[in-house]
Amino acid sequence: FAYRPAPVQVNYLGYPGTLGLDYMDYILADRFVIPPEHRRFYDEKVVYLPDAYLPTDSGVKISERTPSRSECGLPEQGVVFCSFSHDYKVSPPVFDIWMNLLRQVPGSVLWLVSRNEVSQGNLRKEAQARGVDPSRLVFAGRVPLVEDHLARYRQADIFLDTHPYNAHTTAAGARMAGLPVVTDMGNAFPARVAGSLVHAVGLPELATKSLAEYEALALALATDPARLAALKARLQANLATQPLFDTDAFCRNLEAAYIAMWRRSQLGGAEDALCGT
Repeated sequence: FAYRPAPVQVNYLGYPGTLGLDYMDYILADRFVIPPEHRRFYDEKVVYLPDAYLPTDSGVKISERTPSRSECGLPEQGVVFCSFSHDYKVSPPVFDIWMNLLRQVPGSVLWLVSRNEVSQGNLRKEAQARGVDPSRLVFAGRVPLVEDHLARYRQADIFLDTHPYNAHTTAAGARMAGLPVVTDMGNAFPARVAGSLVHAVGLPELATKSLAEYEALALALATDPARLAALKARLQANLATQPLFDTDAFCRNLEAAYIAMWRRSQLGGAEDALCGT
């Protein structure tokens, strides 16, 4: 990139933050992951997409068959908190909150993915150290098809986001399957992605502003079945009307942004409405 192989160079998707390089011209974002007051912290010019910056694929069809709880290794009764982010995103403060929730919601379990038995053992050890039966941590195995993986989300009740590095594609997949995602919006790009996604699906109240609010909201939903059911119904209805899964519109918006960048490069720095506004 330092040799400028292209007339316009864009930071997008590969790294959620500024690259700190004067030869990267733009970063693609939305107003939630990079609010206007944060633009001064970026070396790149910020180009805002009108909805979520993260692309989704509306062509993915979730498997019709939902595996049973027993097939997933889950108890037949009780609230299932879910977090399918990589285990290296699990920070001690968030894990403390997750254990608080398990202690306060009798019969609940935490459904996770883990890369190996060592990390699973470490997480169970940390649960026990916090007064939680390690068996209440359930680890999901890999399945070959994403359609089958998404179908598993139907057996969960609440997706608990990680912090300070959010779930990104994983959070989008949970919403596609109709699973509400509770997140805490931090101050940096990777801590604001899930918040961007809940706004784009019409459920901004799921983006909290502190870890204390995050815990309180997750607990309120877990202990109020009617409220949780109503939220899931809203999410399901919003999937067809909100922009998060309108892939065609996303492509048009992305193309418009690229065209604006190209025009600006060809016109010698002429301003364009899409750039940095």
